Amino acid sequence: QVQLLESGGGSVQAGESLTLSCAASGSTYNSPSSYSMGYFRQAPGLEREGVAAIDTIGRTYYADSVKGRFTISRDNAKNTLHLQMNNLKPEDTAMYYCAADRAWTPLISGNPTYSGQGTQVTVSS
Repeated sequence: QVQLLESGGGSVQAGESLTLSCAASGSTYNSPSSYSMGYFRQAPGLEREGVAAIDTIGRTYYADSVKGRFTISRDNAKNTLHLQMNNLKPEDTAMYYCAADRAWTPLISGNPTYSGQGTQVTVSS
């Protein structure tokens, strides 16, 4: 089991920035540092969207909708994940979930093995 706890959501104006953080925990034989991690989001009435992901050696994925605006990073020593979101737009409004999976496809498709409770991001115009 991997436990994920998000923080950092909130309400901002369009063009502003937010940083989401995720604290991950697991067992000695199931360390979060051995998982690819990322974020997916879901807005009311819409399907899940994989937003960004990073594997164990730092390779990254970004959805086209956030490329150039969002940056994902991880600190394996601290088992933390961060998503820097700049130039936020109203269409970024959604619940954001921290995610972990050993496989890449479930992570970037928004259907990971492990996910947190979510943190709300609201962007007003």
